[in-house]
Amino acid sequence: MTELDRAAAVDRLETLLETIEDETMPVPVTEVWVYGDLALGVDPVERLDVYLTKDLLFGQADDRAAELNDRLGVDGIGETVRAEWAREYPEAVRANPSGHVAPEKCLGAHLLSEDEPVHLEVCNASFEDNVTQRLEGALARESYEHILDPRGVCLWIDGERSADAFEKLRDGEYAFPPLSGALEMLGAEPTVAKEAANAVETYREREDGVSVRGDVV
Repeated sequence: MTELDRAAAVDRLETLLETIEDETMPVPVTEVWVYGDLALGVDPVERLDVYLTKDLLFGQADDRAAELNDRLGVDGIGETVRAEWAREYPEAVRANPSGHVAPEKCLGAHLLSEDEPVHLEVCNASFEDNVTQRLEGALARESYEHILDPRGVCLWIDGERSADAFEKLRDGEYAFPPLSGALEMLGAEPTVAKEAANAVETYREREDGVSVRGDVV
């Protein structure tokens, strides 16, 4: 399994954020967080876990978007991803099995290389709101592997970078409890929190290369 030393992981994260800042994205991005190994100060980092909050698009489905849909053999350009982005980066347009453009897959194709040990989590809700929503849903279903690790660091929100997040990540200065303890702090019973933490770790160990997950709250 490919790993990154902590310095390389922080560099990769900074490059990813610079791409979001400098280039047209498939959808508007409003938050960027890192969680998991890098936030915990682990070295080397087995997987770089990144969370993006995206905005929805409205009123961009026009004739030019329809032409792009026809040319690329998809639906949804101008509705779920920006038409100007699809014109500029047609090679990064990705669709789900039904042929409808998938914003999270487009973001993954734009931002990541296939062999990187990176997981990209994309949602319309903020990181903190989604942590709570996902935990509540997992507890209700007693299915824990897709719980979102709450131990995250906000890097960028509404165009503004954190003043010191990257420096603290490089120095491993963030202090977080074990995952089971973090889940207890959010309301999970101790035995359930341990079971859930084990399920999350087992799921993460099965992942390799790039993975992308889209979520709607």
